[in-house]
Amino acid sequence: MTIRSETEGATISRRMPVIFAAHGAPVLLDDASWMDELATWAKALPRPKSVLVISAHWDARPATLGATREVPLVYDFYGFPERFYQTRYASPGAPELAGRVRDLLKQKGLGVADDPKRGLDHGAYVPLVAMYPEADVPVLQLSMPGLHPQALFELGRALAPLRDEGVLVFGSGFLTHNMRYAFRPGVPDWAREFDHWAEGALAKFDIDSLVDFQARAPAARTALPTWEHYAPLLVAAGAVGDARPEISFPITGFWLGGAFTRRSVQFT
Repeated sequence: MTIRSETEGATISRRMPVIFAAHGAPVLLDDASWMDELATWAKALPRPKSVLVISAHWDARPATLGATREVPLVYDFYGFPERFYQTRYASPGAPELAGRVRDLLKQKGLGVADDPKRGLDHGAYVPLVAMYPEADVPVLQLSMPGLHPQALFELGRALAPLRDEGVLVFGSGFLTHNMRYAFRPGVPDWAREFDHWAEGALAKFDIDSLVDFQARAPAARTALPTWEHYAPLLVAAGAVGDARPEISFPITGFWLGGAFTRRSVQFT
């Protein structure tokens, strides 16, 4: 299958991977090594026709499509230096992708709505600034329709055909997220245990365990006191489709002490 890019006329001749990225706070923009890791990852990926982002920072029911023409940014954070509120990322909109997503969800009996003024939140645009700095790939954000593990996985399943249409389905969150431990020295045992468990469950593509993580993962309640940052992983895993994927971890390690694992995932 050959697909032509909307922006550069480049051809895409193979199925797109699905990815989940640890997205970082706005201060990631000042972390040169992490930005370089994201940029290197993007260069190794096939060039996408467009990007569909599911971020931890947008929960709207039913699943809701964001802006498709002019795509603004949502500075959904507080108390940061002023320069972070001046970040710009003028990506093209993706109206054709929005129509396709709408059709796919309706085919599966899933509700879908539109919020044409809703822009990209920091979970979407911060990693994209590193990965596609020219802002020349059309981007669409889709909300998570609540925090129901199986429903999030099924949402991803509905999106799986996009892989064969040149679309990069991009979940953005964190596999661990506990602000109470931010900036403390050392990586706590609970963070290592949960990260190790996630690595194993992902490597085996053990969907039952990933969906039932609250009961099966060690230290789940400490690693994720609230779990919206884990949720985009379930959408990404569903979007893989029926074939068993190859799993890789392009970025690993911890951030801000052990509060966050930087583990990011590629499903190929």
